[in-house]
Amino acid sequence: MKKYFYTSLVFGIFGFSSFQANAQPKQPMPVAASADKYELELVAEGIQIPWGMAWLNEQDLLVTDRAGKLRMIRNGKLLKQAIKGVPKVHAEGQGGLLDIELDPNFKDNGWIYFSYSGYEGDEEGYNTSIMRAKLKDMQLTDTQLLFDGAPNTTTTKHYGSRIEFDKDGYLYFSIGDRGERDVHPQSLEYDAGKIHRINSDGSIPKSNPFVNQQNARNSIYSYGHRNPQGMAMHPKTGQIWSHEHGPRGGDEINIIKSGANYGWPEITHGVNYIGTKITDETSREGMEQPDWVWVPSIAPSGMEFVNSEKYPQWQGHALVGAMKFAHLVLVKLDGNKVTSHSKLFEGAGRVRSISTHPNGDLYLGIDGMGVYRVVSKS
Repeated sequence: MKKYFYTSLVFGIFGFSSFQANAQPKQPMPVAASADKYELELVAEGIQIPWGMAWLNEQDLLVTDRAGKLRMIRNGKLLKQAIKGVPKVHAEGQGGLLDIELDPNFKDNGWIYFSYSGYEGDEEGYNTSIMRAKLKDMQLTDTQLLFDGAPNTTTTKHYGSRIEFDKDGYLYFSIGDRGERDVHPQSLEYDAGKIHRINSDGSIPKSNPFVNQQNARNSIYSYGHRNPQGMAMHPKTGQIWSHEHGPRGGDEINIIKSGANYGWPEITHGVNYIGTKITDETSREGMEQPDWVWVPSIAPSGMEFVNSEKYPQWQGHALVGAMKFAHLVLVKLDGNKVTSHSKLFEGAGRVRSISTHPNGDLYLGIDGMGVYRVVSKS
């Protein structure tokens, strides 16, 4: 697909340098035309880093706090008691209790899925783990470890990790490169730097692309990823979309394809944080090009397709949190093509997660501030 870019001067630690990576010059990200039609309404404070959100029903919202607690917002109020039974997490750096998602048949089976930086595994350190459990009387029960990322490492960054089901009931989740870009992302022997696909019970789908390949981790669905912290299923096509953090520049949106290599770190539109080159290549045969690139980086987190009539100007498009610039990004789509972007709620804070209430209302989890609802201005 054609690439689109948001370009400007990239400022480094020791000065500045111009970096465009074959981009077409554009103006800074515009304010969305619909920005003045909506505002944020505080729902609940007290959750420091609301990494993931999932609605159990119209009254109860589960929210993960990266520090390691699972909280419940009931009828718009944060319950004082945290949910018990959460596994031990390594809550340091970018690690902790991460994303949360309901089983597509939750009403019948009660399964809740969550990702976290866990201590499971034989090696010293920690990695991304996937667990499912049921909830009864503010207690997790029937906990089942479905996936344990390997190998463990003592680095505390780039865990990913978002969770998403597709229309066929497969569970996708992301693991970042764990800070070892020259080892993990391009090797199928490691779980890091990948998007994985498993069945809801943790077993491996027979149709996974590397299931019969020797020395390959058979849960891998795509590879060559840096640190994906957004994932959502397109409501019409059923395709899994993801976005990931680039280095300094080069944040990407990708439509995830079976067996595809997304290039990191062999190709990138970003540079090292000190301004030095990672590679001269932005494309290579056999490697996917992103469907959208942000240069400079916006530090994206959370992703939601808008499928609600309550937001007619946004319906059919996507929302992404821009933690670096403390606003929400409206990503305009024409089918499967990203056509433009614009900003909403300037200065709102580090938007970490986005969720849709069963009635269509949009909710934002904002670091250090809490959970907010997007409401129409009266």
